[in-house]
Amino acid sequence: MDIIENLLTIGSIAESEIASTPSKGFGFNSNILEANVINIIILASGVFYLGRNFLNSALELRQQKILEALQEAEERLQQASKRLSEAEKQMSDAQIIIEQIKKEAESTARKVKETILAQGKLDIERLTNSGKNSIEKTELQIKKQIQQHITNLAITRVTIQLKEMMTSNLQSKLIDSNISQLGGQL
Repeated sequence: MDIIENLLTIGSIAESEIASTPSKGFGFNSNILEANVINIIILASGVFYLGRNFLNSALELRQQKILEALQEAEERLQQASKRLSEAEKQMSDAQIIIEQIKKEAESTARKVKETILAQGKLDIERLTNSGKNSIEKTELQIKKQIQQHITNLAITRVTIQLKEMMTSNLQSKLIDSNISQLGGQL
């Protein structure tokens, strides 16, 4: 506080000196006493002498604040570095998991493909067997129809031939022989 009071006192003295001197305008005053050069030197040396402690303490305070700010910045840098390394680790872990998922997806795709192909082969075999069975059944039906048709034709032909060969005389002989065969069994 003394320093500030001394500066204010010196400042007020200098103002009163300047106010008491009449102004003649601009120009160089060669009279050292009138020009207040001595007063300015005394004022500057007083400010330097008295303000040195204040300036030193202000600079030391500023230096301390700067050092604290640097330390805080270094701490934040270290924290950011830690977070960065953690994030990089998480990213590498995520890459590993992604690779595992890709491998599993490829494996699953291969298995599904193999399953689909195997199922397709089974379906083809089943359809082939079904087709063969259907063809065999159809062949048997056709054979039966052909046999039936041949049998019907043969019966028709035999019937026609019998009708042509059957005379009333032959019919009575046949009836008699059948009756005699039946009579022996009765």
